Amino acid sequence: MPDGIDFKDLHRRFDGAISAFKHDIASLRTGRASANLLDPIHVDAYGSSMPVNQVATVSVPEPRMISVSVWDQSLVGAVDRAIREANLGFNPIVEGATLRIPLPELNEERRKELVKIAHQYAEQARVAARHVRRDGMEHLKKAEKDGEISQDEARVQSDRVQKMTDETIATIDKLLSEKEAEIMQV
Repeated sequence: MPDGIDFKDLHRRFDGAISAFKHDIASLRTGRASANLLDPIHVDAYGSSMPVNQVATVSVPEPRMISVSVWDQSLVGAVDRAIREANLGFNPIVEGATLRIPLPELNEERRKELVKIAHQYAEQARVAARHVRRDGMEHLKKAEKDGEISQDEARVQSDRVQKMTDETIATIDKLLSEKEAEIMQV
């Protein structure tokens, strides 16, 4: 490869934007239970703030139920409190060291709210992809200015960077429309 741009690195960064977006929308609640729904919740345990999955086992025994088996009986109250205070609309039922969290049906207003949040996540991912493109284009301009690559080679590589950007944004838009359909499904 002639001097110019490291396409492997660009590809890795574009993939990073997509995977961050996938992680963000996975935590959005649809009608189905998922262990990821509790990812944003942190529990005050042992003098520090820890994610729920570090103090309990999170499982999904039924499509509309999340089960949280707390390892240390003394933390059950703290986990219950953290889940209630997270404002996710969950009301855990405590049964010994296990919390059962039934997922209520989503109303139309809440569904539209979730779609708006998904759109915000998608825009953040698009902006990240554009930053990767900007960095690539600046690198190409510098390489051309320094005489490392020819003007024609710079044009060919910049077209390739733009194509990668377009593909990344198309993937983000596709994931967004799938998530939107999943949220709005009654």
